[in-house]
Amino acid sequence: MVRTLLALQGGLLRGALAQLLSAEHDIEIVGEVDSPHHLRAAVRAERPDVAVIEFDMLTVAELIHLATADPAADPAGDPYSSVTGADPVATDVAGGPHPRQLVAPPATLVGSLLVLVEQRRAGRLGPVLAEHGHRIGFLSRDVPPGRIVDGVRQLAEGRVVLDPDLVVAALEVAASPLTNREREVLDVVAEGHPVQEIADRLVLSAGTVRNHLSRIMAKTGARTRWEAVRIARESGWL
Repeated sequence: MVRTLLALQGGLLRGALAQLLSAEHDIEIVGEVDSPHHLRAAVRAERPDVAVIEFDMLTVAELIHLATADPAADPAGDPYSSVTGADPVATDVAGGPHPRQLVAPPATLVGSLLVLVEQRRAGRLGPVLAEHGHRIGFLSRDVPPGRIVDGVRQLAEGRVVLDPDLVVAALEVAASPLTNREREVLDVVAEGHPVQEIADRLVLSAGTVRNHLSRIMAKTGARTRWEAVRIARESGWL
């Protein structure tokens, strides 16, 4: 069985996807969460083989950390405090009509991530695609439900899952003037958090966050941080 965790903010979508996946004979839903905090707790408790995650729930850096975190290196089991580049070693799952199915052992907190991305956000995928293709799969939120089912199985088998339309969209986005850290700051700004909460979320000082915001507004030509979010989204940088 592929033990699968769902981390999606929309209750209707999450419920429908849970029902769809649960109907499959080789997929087990081990949890459903709707926030980053609950996601952290769920991955520590369940160690799923695949987690289906909404792209807007985590920053790109948090996605990478979650996919590569080594629980043995961190006694607390926090997926955001330890990063390792080692690939999981797959082990065979006995029986069933899918003899090729593989599932990662608990060398990482999550075997693989299947991330659902809105087309307009494809420009953010560049830093992840080349380095983490076997750990993190990407599908458009608009794909047919059956494609998500297939994606869960393929990731469990150690195969690459990547929506070609997202790749094309990522390549068509003009080069962003923002650094990865500046995009992370703007991501959290877009959620409506004040400076101190942004600093706490990204483990930065408030002064550093303000410096990042000043550079972001200069690069985007924005007068406010909210205008910077709008410009970055319209340009495909966020």
